[in-house]
Amino acid sequence: MKECGPEHFRIVRTERTLAELEGEVEEGGILIRNLVFSADPYLRGAIKTTGSLKSQMAGFVAGKVIASKNPKWAVGDLFGGNLPFVNVKVLTAQEAAGIWSLTGKVTEDQISYGIGVLGMPGSTAYGGLIDVLQAKQGETIFISGAAGAVGGMVGMLAKTLFNCTVIGSCGGPQKAAFIKEQYGFDHSIDYKTINTREEMVEALRAVAPNGIDLFFDNVGGIHLEAALEVLRPRGRVAICGQIQEYNNKVPVPVNWNPFKMIYAQQRIEGFVCHDWLFGKRGNFHSDMPQWLQEGKIAKVQETVFEGIDSWPLAFQSLFTGGNTGKVVVRL
Repeated sequence: MKECGPEHFRIVRTERTLAELEGEVEEGGILIRNLVFSADPYLRGAIKTTGSLKSQMAGFVAGKVIASKNPKWAVGDLFGGNLPFVNVKVLTAQEAAGIWSLTGKVTEDQISYGIGVLGMPGSTAYGGLIDVLQAKQGETIFISGAAGAVGGMVGMLAKTLFNCTVIGSCGGPQKAAFIKEQYGFDHSIDYKTINTREEMVEALRAVAPNGIDLFFDNVGGIHLEAALEVLRPRGRVAICGQIQEYNNKVPVPVNWNPFKMIYAQQRIEGFVCHDWLFGKRGNFHSDMPQWLQEGKIAKVQETVFEGIDSWPLAFQSLFTGGNTGKVVVRL
């Protein structure tokens, strides 16, 4: 997809010694080395422009502390955070307060979990399923973008925690088979075989003749329209992403009738991960590592790109169907 291709990015290299950087660490600060960068669809909205954009890219990262003047952080500690995409960076005391510890939750070999199951995607799945949708035992859930980092996690947790009937939409027969065989989804819908809202409704009714209780939306468009059509009374909808719209200069309106939701007592809510990722709601940082250890997350799937120069291609893969699970750039 040309709009977010590698030609729109530039890798800048600056030569600095570790001794120089260590000398810049102030009291309460730390020096960190990023080991992995994340590539996520939400970044597309931040870089839309009609002119010249020269700002530094930033996003979710994970790595380790290599020097510290902060009593909360020791050399060798592992962390996750939302920081500029650089190999090595000095953090002030205020910046250090914004990262979270991964020490004891993952090994350095598993550091990519810090931008996946134990990072933004995991906290998004956790908060959306448990607090926004308020899933209950035995309900039926439909998930768009089901082969992605968030969608796959939602499906696995819905199955193992709530014994839901899980329906997922993804692109292509390989991904459709994958989410059933590896993630434990009950049904899969290949959206590439579907062109209209009516066809999506028909596909949903074929696997959920009594409708759905929950919809976790990462895509928008006809997925959202069809889900609202088959949503049962007291059904809940979590709007997490709208990847179908991210490359559109003007959003395409969704055709839906909110009047129907009144007497059906349905609810629709948009949300982002921050409350759970930063510990304001729920127990993500204790629950998710435990569930991972207990095998409640059937598979951690990653699409890995090597080296900082590969980040633009990794990002582009999100919009061309070139990834399954979490996209990771390993430095």
